[in-house]
Amino acid sequence: MSEDKKFVGQPVLSQILEVIPSSLISNANKKHNANRYYKRLPLRVHLTSLLYGVLSYCNGLREMCEGLLACEGKLIHLGFDKAPARSTLSDANTKRSYLVFETIYYGLLKQYHSFISDSRLKGLSIRNLKIIDSTTIRLFSDLLQGVGRNRLDGSKKKGGIKVHALMDAFSGVTEFVRMTAAREHDRRFLYQLKLQTNSWLVFDKAYTVYQQFAKWSAQKVWFVTRMKDNADYHVTKVLVDRTRKKNVKGVLKEQLITVAVKQSGVVVQRLKLRRITFKTEEGKVYVFVSNNFTLPATQVATIYKNRWMIELLFKQIKQNFPLRYFWGESTNAIKMQVYCVLIAQLLMVVIRKKAATKKSFGNMITVIRLHLTSYVELLAFIKDTYKAWRKTYNTPDLFAT
Repeated sequence: MSEDKKFVGQPVLSQILEVIPSSLISNANKKHNANRYYKRLPLRVHLTSLLYGVLSYCNGLREMCEGLLACEGKLIHLGFDKAPARSTLSDANTKRSYLVFETIYYGLLKQYHSFISDSRLKGLSIRNLKIIDSTTIRLFSDLLQGVGRNRLDGSKKKGGIKVHALMDAFSGVTEFVRMTAAREHDRRFLYQLKLQTNSWLVFDKAYTVYQQFAKWSAQKVWFVTRMKDNADYHVTKVLVDRTRKKNVKGVLKEQLITVAVKQSGVVVQRLKLRRITFKTEEGKVYVFVSNNFTLPATQVATIYKNRWMIELLFKQIKQNFPLRYFWGESTNAIKMQVYCVLIAQLLMVVIRKKAATKKSFGNMITVIRLHLTSYVELLAFIKDTYKAWRKTYNTPDLFAT
């Protein structure tokens, strides 16, 4: 080009950051007094730098800082004059509490929850479905304790951080997150949950805790899970039995059962549950249990089928955001990075909904990553990349007929 272009507007990264209300960052700063010891790196600059690292998939602080250096002419749009030093970011990742970023994430979720939520899911008649699961991010065990025995060859045992998540099936994002050492059992996460009456939960059989099941039944919180193969139960009534028929699919058997709720090894209650044996189109047989006795048995099976949404969410996050390498060696820095990844994922869900694009989540992230500092209108760019680019840079349509 013979002459420089004078760009107007804001780069893509700046437009993404505008989705975060300024008041949200200010309130989080006041709540945790986050800028008290970090005047050289205010919270807004810290958050912007980490989100740049997440969205550009930086595997280390050096990559992040050098990438920001290349953007120095555009940093004024992001709210700071120069790229922070690597040592400054490293100190802030270690010392500034990750709880500040947790507060920002939950504030964003409250702001946009109703906007990103769908009114219904295919095949479901319920309106408030939560999914519980966990995923492990591998680390070395000197940071957080891992699962399993020490290796016989004396090599360093891999540990990890376990991210326990409560996902809202209708919005596709996590509503509650707790991070622990990988060795902690999943069932402890259940004790942290605060659920509304008539909420629905679905989870796998690793979360079988009959005491908690009894509390949920008393609170009218309904759940669906799979029954353990070695479960001890007593059948009180058989509602449906089609097991003798050949080539039957769908509900094979429906029973009312009781299980023993124990406390300190003593049975304190017989909990009533519903046991459903279901055969899929592929011929696989599953046994579900629920504390709801009115929902059709086929709906119970459909609810459990939707449990895989959280597996897809974990896969989406791990594939599109940097969680293989960490930007600090402290537990605080690791948790901070995880919350920044969750913030970025939530921002992408909001922007994707606003743009009404048909692009897949992964494709949208890739396009944004390659154009973080480009001066194009973000929503139009995501919806129709070629058209938005030609409009911005006045280039001819090479593919026009």
